[in-house]
Formats: sequence, structure tokens, C-alpha cells
Amino acid sequence: MINSIYGLNNVSFGNLQRVVGSVDNKNIFSNILENSINTLNEYQRIADNNVVSFIKGDENEIHNVMIAMEEAKLTMQTAIEIRNKLVEAYQELSKVQI
Repeated sequence: MINSIYGLNNVSFGNLQRVVGSVDNKNIFSNILENSINTLNEYQRIADNNVVSFIKGDENEIHNVMIAMEEAKLTMQTAIEIRNKLVEAYQELSKVQI
């Protein structure tokens, strides 16, 4: 059971090692943000394309369409929660008196 989590090295959403290792220290946050938004956009695009191809009759398997839509939904929900936590952290920092 524990060994099964070691196979998750290929997870691309949130993979900081790839981003941090390839840029200088000034642009780390902006590159992480840009890559995350691009990944989110890619999931949304794939889901849209699957729906369109199902409507046209090119895709016969509804479960492929549903899986793509759920992946897009989950990535969007994750991005919204991350945004909410960042806003909450900013609000907490703005309350700190210097």
C-alpha cells in the first residue's frame, strides 16, 4: 500500500521541481502560476473537445467524456480553493500591524 504512492512522480499539476529547477529565483512564483493556469486551461479544453466530439458522433464512449469533464471540474475546484487560501493569507497579512 505505501509503495503505491511512489509511482506518483509523473503528476504534472503542482510539480514544483520542474518549475523551480528551470528558472531563476525572480520568476518562480509567476512561472508556477502561469504553468498551473495553462494546465487548468488544457483540462478545460480537453473536456470541451470531448463533449463536441461526442455530440458530433465521433466519440462513442460516454464514460470518456464524463471522465474528462470530471477532471476539468476537479482541477477548477482545486484552483478555486488555492485562490481562496491565497486571498485569505493575504487578508491575514494585511491585518498585521508593523
